[in-house]
Amino acid sequence: MLIALIARDKKGALEIRKANRDNHLAYIEKTGVVAQAGPLIENGDMAGSLVILDVADMAAAEDWAANDPYAKAGLFDKVELIEWKKVVG
Repeated sequence: MLIALIARDKKGALEIRKANRDNHLAYIEKTGVVAQAGPLIENGDMAGSLVILDVADMAAAEDWAANDPYAKAGLFDKVELIEWKKVVG
């Protein structure tokens, strides 16, 4: 099942993002369930995340999201997990 994780950073949290980026990327590599990922950009700065998870079910996506170092560091203001269907690409 593909799940889109769409997260918006808290205002003024760019330094939190930068400080936790290496751990976040290591988590992506270690878990092996991320199909695609990258930051959302506003005014030239990272301001959120889009992550496509390939997991068994929504519970697995929720668990992945809760254990992401970004989430544990309090980076996000809002996180949505939505089932996603790949059509192109």
